[in-house]
Amino acid sequence: MYHHQNEQWVTRRDHNDRDLQLLRKMSLFKGLDDEAFGRLLCHAKVQKVARNEVIFVEGEPAAQLFLVLSGWIKLWRQSEDGHESVIGVFAEGESFAEAAIFDQKGYPVSAVAADDSRLLAISAASVLREFRKNPDYAINVVADLSRHMRLLVRQIEQLSISSSTERLARFLVKLCPKDAEEAVVRFPVEKSLIAGRLGMQPETLSRGLAKLRKIGVNTKGSMVTIDDVEALRNYQNGS
Repeated sequence: MYHHQNEQWVTRRDHNDRDLQLLRKMSLFKGLDDEAFGRLLCHAKVQKVARNEVIFVEGEPAAQLFLVLSGWIKLWRQSEDGHESVIGVFAEGESFAEAAIFDQKGYPVSAVAADDSRLLAISAASVLREFRKNPDYAINVVADLSRHMRLLVRQIEQLSISSSTERLARFLVKLCPKDAEEAVVRFPVEKSLIAGRLGMQPETLSRGLAKLRKIGVNTKGSMVTIDDVEALRNYQNGS
């Protein structure tokens, strides 16, 4: 049965080898044998979404979880007074909506593409079926949910002990190529979304960018020139 399922995925044209390599690194699939991997991907679908396209809205039945193959996705909620709160911004290699498929209370937030993006959508039924029959996969799912929780705890900690400019420096460092001494990077989404992800107001983000000029960080539109990545790393740690 596995070989037929795996061939369905391999012979389709909506993915590429890079997608497979990316998926294999993600915590939901890490360590799974080929048979389990094939079962999960058998009915998975690559979904292309244009910028500002809605993926799901709060309250809808949580029928799928999503993995970001490329692009950026915004999760948000709207308060009773109409104010929009950014709950999270997810990038390539990250997943979202896992918890929602288990409590069966619908999506607790809305999701929209913050940029042109490609997603892998896996049905809740496939995930739950594999979860029940495969202890290794169940451990992966629990570990992934735990990772999300630890990330939230870390973000809360950073909000309390790191300045807004230090958090911005940390975000920019993550955009830089590994081991780069200098770099030119692009803000992947609107600055207001980056501000939301970092727990600050857009005007605070602008002030942070101004402060970082003294260590060689200069912006022009969405492009950011970083003259000394090591100095930026030191700054993010409060040095």
